Amino acid sequence: MTNHWILSFACDDRPGIVHAITGAIVACGGNITESQQFSSADTDRFFMRLQVEADGPREDFERELAPVVERYGMQWQLDDVGRPLRTLVLVSKAGHCLGDMLFRQRAGQLGVDIPLVLSNHPDLGSLATFYDVPFEHLPVTDAASKAAFEARVLEVVEQHDVELVVLARYMQILSPELCARLAGRIVNIHHSFLPGFKGANPYRQAHARGVKLIGATAHFVTSDLDEGPIIEQNVVRVDHAQSPAQLMAIGQDEESRTLTRAVQWISEDRVLLDGQRTIIFR
Repeated sequence: MTNHWILSFACDDRPGIVHAITGAIVACGGNITESQQFSSADTDRFFMRLQVEADGPREDFERELAPVVERYGMQWQLDDVGRPLRTLVLVSKAGHCLGDMLFRQRAGQLGVDIPLVLSNHPDLGSLATFYDVPFEHLPVTDAASKAAFEARVLEVVEQHDVELVVLARYMQILSPELCARLAGRIVNIHHSFLPGFKGANPYRQAHARGVKLIGATAHFVTSDLDEGPIIEQNVVRVDHAQSPAQLMAIGQDEESRTLTRAVQWISEDRVLLDGQRTIIFR
């Protein structure tokens, strides 16, 4: 049986990396079907993503790669093409991002497996139920209930071997401890083209300022609020004729589209971290 794998890696940039990797692939009878690479002048790091077909078992492939990985000190990952990413989704009351993710997952357009939708409000339970995805409501009203909610997040991550946590308009700030525990594994969608209007009623602020562009930003979550590495951004042109409600509708469309695209890229191992920014192999 032919296997189809994704090989992605990062290491210090130096001569011979591509030759060594492709040589190892040829040595185990592999055929490269997709290849992208990038050398970062800012960090002197080399990034590469390959899709490889091979008839041999995974163990043989990993054995051929091992000397190259050791020689260049690579951070690497080998995965099956098309394997759904185990994804926990956190929500509050707004359902547009969750609805888009669930629809695309069911339609086969988003490569995720969602074992649970966890929320601090009960409002979106019926939406999750419609798509046959388990839903759990744990209210967050004080420090103790917030700690209990985050403990449940970690419990679900452990129970279901969750690889990614998506904040699909989850309107709570995560603790620094949780951000550290799940560093590089939490994605948030922000309601503006960062940097932008912060605080309550961002669309009303935008309307009052007569903005001409609104958008959305998907980024990794860090303990610095809305400062994590950016994965995807989209904007749309507007004008004075749009009301705050119309701006919100337009903005929510951008939020859904931006978050889903970021999750899809992550599920396909197309997102690699380079310090405070991301390398995206589209």
